[in-house]
Amino acid sequence: METGFTWSRIKKSGGAAAGVLAGSVLMAVAMNLFLIPHSLAAGGISGFAVILHDLFQVSTGLTIVALNIPLFVVAWLLLGREKVVPSLLGSLAFPAAIELTGPYLPVLTQDLLLASVYGGIVMGLGLGLVFRCQGSTGGTALLSLILNRFTGLSLGQGLLGADLVVISLAVFTLGAEAAMYAVLSLFISTKVIDLVQEGFSPVKVALIITSCAEEITRALLQELDRGVTRLAGRGGYTGAEREVLLCAVSRPQVARLKALIHELDPAAFVIIGTAGEVRGEGFKELSPPH
Repeated sequence: METGFTWSRIKKSGGAAAGVLAGSVLMAVAMNLFLIPHSLAAGGISGFAVILHDLFQVSTGLTIVALNIPLFVVAWLLLGREKVVPSLLGSLAFPAAIELTGPYLPVLTQDLLLASVYGGIVMGLGLGLVFRCQGSTGGTALLSLILNRFTGLSLGQGLLGADLVVISLAVFTLGAEAAMYAVLSLFISTKVIDLVQEGFSPVKVALIITSCAEEITRALLQELDRGVTRLAGRGGYTGAEREVLLCAVSRPQVARLKALIHELDPAAFVIIGTAGEVRGEGFKELSPPH
C-alpha cells in the first residue's frame, strides 16, 4: 500500500523548501542593499518595517516578525491551518535573512533611482521564486486572505490596498520623493514576479479561421511537426460554418506558419499571440511546478 511519504514527494517538498529559502534570502539582500538604506517603503509589511526603522531605528527583521505574529494567529483562527502553514517557512526565513545578511552587505549606491530600480528587480526575483515554489512570506498576503473572507475584496485588491496604505504613510513620514521612488520599485518588482512566474515565453499560439482546414492541418503536421486542434466555428455576421485551428509553434516557426497559411488559403483569418506558458508534447514536460 502506498503511503503519503514517498521519496518523490519528500524530494519535491525539499526542492520547494529550498526555493522558498533562496527566494527569502534574495528578498533580504534587496532590503539590505537597496531599500532599507534609502528608506524605500515599497509596500507590504516589509515597507511598514522600513518606515519604523527610519523613524525609530528599530530592527527591520524583528519588526516584520512582530507584525506577522498577530496576522498568523488571526488567520489560523479564522481561515484554518491549511491557509497558514504554506506561509510559515518564508515568513520566518525572510526576516531572519535580513538580520543575518545586514551586517555584511554594503550600500552599493547613493542614487535613489538606481536603488529603487535594482531593489525592485532583486525583490521581484526573490518573491517570484517564493511564489513559484508555492510559498509565501506572510504579511499582506495573509491580510488579503482575511479581507477576502470578511469583506469580499479580491486577493489582488487586498494586496493593492495594503501597499497603498503603506506608501501613503511613507509620503507623510519619509517624504513624497522617497514614496514616489518606492512606487517605482513596487511596480518593477511586480513585473519581475510575473516574469519569474511565467518566464520568457518563446512560444506563439495561432488561431486560424479557414475554409481549407484539412490542407492547412496536414501542412502544419508534416512541415512544422506541430499538433493542431480543430474546432467548429460559426461566423457571427455571416452565420457561415468555418473551422478554427489552434496551433502552438516556436518563435522561429512563425514566418513559415504564415507562409503556409497564405499559400493554402490567402483569405484565412489568423490571430498570432504569445503564450505565457505551454506544457505538453513538443514543449515543456507536463508536470506541476515545484
